[in-house]
Amino acid sequence: MCGIAGTVSFTRGAGDHHVLGQPISCTVHRSEPGSRRSWSARHARITATGVTAVDLVDGLHQSLTVDQAAIGTTVLAGTGTLFNAAELRRQLSARGHSFDGAGCAEVVLRAYQQWGTACAERLRGMFALAIWDAKREQLILVRDRFGIEPLYYTDTGDGFAFDSTPNGLFAGGLVRPVVDQDGLRELFGFTPTPGMSVFKGVREVLPGEIVTYGRDGLARRRYWTISARLHTDDPETTTARVRQILQDSVRRQVAPGVPLCTMLSGGLDSSAISALASHGMPGTPLHTFSLEYTHHLKHFRPDELHDSLDSPYVAQMVAFLGSEHDELRLDASDLVDPAQHLSVVRAMGQPVVGLDMYVAFQRLAQRIGDITAPVLAGDGADELFGGYIWFQDPWYVKTATFPWLGAFHRMEMVSGLVDRTLMKELDVPEYISVRYEEALREVPLTGEEDATERRMRELTYLNLTRYLRIVLDRRDRLGHVGMVQARVPFVDHELVDYVYSVPWAQKNSGGQEKYLLRAAVRELLPGSILQRKKSPFPTTQDPVYRLGVRARLQAIVESGSPVVDLLDPARVRSVLTDPSFGLSTGVNRMSIEMALQLHHWIADCGVTLDV
Repeated sequence: MCGIAGTVSFTRGAGDHHVLGQPISCTVHRSEPGSRRSWSARHARITATGVTAVDLVDGLHQSLTVDQAAIGTTVLAGTGTLFNAAELRRQLSARGHSFDGAGCAEVVLRAYQQWGTACAERLRGMFALAIWDAKREQLILVRDRFGIEPLYYTDTGDGFAFDSTPNGLFAGGLVRPVVDQDGLRELFGFTPTPGMSVFKGVREVLPGEIVTYGRDGLARRRYWTISARLHTDDPETTTARVRQILQDSVRRQVAPGVPLCTMLSGGLDSSAISALASHGMPGTPLHTFSLEYTHHLKHFRPDELHDSLDSPYVAQMVAFLGSEHDELRLDASDLVDPAQHLSVVRAMGQPVVGLDMYVAFQRLAQRIGDITAPVLAGDGADELFGGYIWFQDPWYVKTATFPWLGAFHRMEMVSGLVDRTLMKELDVPEYISVRYEEALREVPLTGEEDATERRMRELTYLNLTRYLRIVLDRRDRLGHVGMVQARVPFVDHELVDYVYSVPWAQKNSGGQEKYLLRAAVRELLPGSILQRKKSPFPTTQDPVYRLGVRARLQAIVESGSPVVDLLDPARVRSVLTDPSFGLSTGVNRMSIEMALQLHHWIADCGVTLDV
C-alpha cells in the first residue's frame, strides 16, 4: 500500500550514502515497484512509497509534498487518511492560504505552516506524518491518536532514521534486526508496551505523539491522551449522543463515488458499521466480505469464547442489507501452508499469537484487495464498550493482570516450547507484572469512582492502550498484504472521549454486554443480531490443523533449522510423540505455532537473537 521513510544527519551530507543509505525501502507489503518518490537536501532525505488510492481527495497515499516558499522549504510525507480535510481547507483558505490541488497532503502542509506542531490537534483521521522544516532544520514525526498508521524510528549513530516499519529500517542498512531479552519478553508476554518494538534500538512513535529531531537532539510530547471527566448525561441523552458521533465517524470515512465495502462477521460491531454505512450512503451498493472455516460448517462446537457460528448471522445481515456478498472459505491446508506462515511473519515483522487467525485474515485481505477500495471494519467496539469476556466474567475482572491473559497468567501462553533455562532467565511473569503496574498508574480517573467503576475504567484503559494495539497492527500489516486500507470508525477520538467517561452501569445496563452500543444502533439491525452474544474472530477447530502444525514442527526440526537451539528438546519430543501433542508437558497449540514462526523469523528473515 504505502509507507514513508527518511534520515537526518547533521554530521555528514545527504550525498554520503554510508550514513543516509539508499532511499530506505518500506517492506514489499507496503508498496509497489516504481512507486517511490524521494526528496533530499544537505541534512535530510525523505521517501514516500505507495499505490494510487481510490479516494485521493482524502488520502495521504504516495504523498511527498514540497513547498519552497520564502520562509524556507517544508517537505511532507504521509500515509493514511484525513477525515476532516474539507473543514481544514476552508479554515486555512479563510486565513489566506492557497492550494494548488485537491489532495489533503497539501492541507496538512498548510496546517503546519499556519499552526506549527499544534496542527496535530486539529487533524482527525488515521495518519503517520513526517515533516522536514528546513528553516528550523528540524524533522517532525506525528502519529494519529490511536496509532492506526505505524511509524518507527532509531538512532543511527550519525543521526536519525524513521520508517513505516522496522523492516524498512533494516532494509536501509542503518540498523540490524536484533532482538534482546527485553524484546523476547515483549514477544512472549503478549503485553505490548506503548512505544516499544521487539527490536533493539527501534522505537515506535506513540499514538497521539509528536517526535521532533534537530540539532538539539530528540524531543517527544503527547498531543492527545485518553481523559476522564464527570458524565452528567442521562441514559437517553447518552444513547443519542453515541449514535450521533458514530454516524458522523462512519460518514466521514466513506466518500461519494467510491465503492462501499465492509467486513462483516454477523456480530454486533461489524453489522452496526455495515448498517450505518449503508444508511449513510443511500443508493450506493454495499459489498460485504466474511470468512468461514469449512470444518466449522459441519462440526462447529461452542466454547467459552465462541458461542455460535458466524455464517448464519452473516447470511441474515446480507439479506437484511441487500448487500453483494463474498464469503471466503478456508480449510486446514490453507492454514498450515508454510508460505502463508512466512508471509505473516514478514508482514507483521515478528511472530504473533494465534497464527491461524492471522493466516485467515491475510487471506481475506487478499480477497478484498481485488476491490481496490477502503473497507470499513468494526474493530475497537469491544475495547470501548466492554464486549470481551474479560469485561463480563467476574473471575477475569478480578484477575490482577492484563485481563486478556486471564487463565494464562503465570503460565506460558506461547513460549511452551522455548528452552527452559532461557525462560527462567527471561522471567516473563515478572515482566508482565511490572508492565501491568505501570499501565495502572496511567489510568485516567476523576476521583469520584467507586471500586467497581474504577476497575471497569482500568480494564477499558488497558484494552484501549494495549490490546487494541494488537488488533490494529494485525489490521494494518496484513491489510497491506492484500493492498487493502481498513478504516475503523469505532476508533475515533471524539467517540472515545465521550464513551470512556460513561459510567459502567450505563454501558452494561442489566448486565448485557455492550448494552450502550446495542441501544444506540437498535433501530438499524435485526433482533437476532442485536441479541447475539459476543463471538471473537474465530480460530479453527479442525483437528487436521493440529496435525498439520505438528508435521511442520517435525520438518523444521529435521531440517536443522537454527531455531532448534532455542527450543527445549524434551518438550519438542512430547509434541512429536505424545497423543496430547505435548499438552501433558505444558505445551499448547499456540506454543507450537510460535516455534514455527520463530523458525521463519530467524532462518528466513535474518533476525539475530542477543540473549
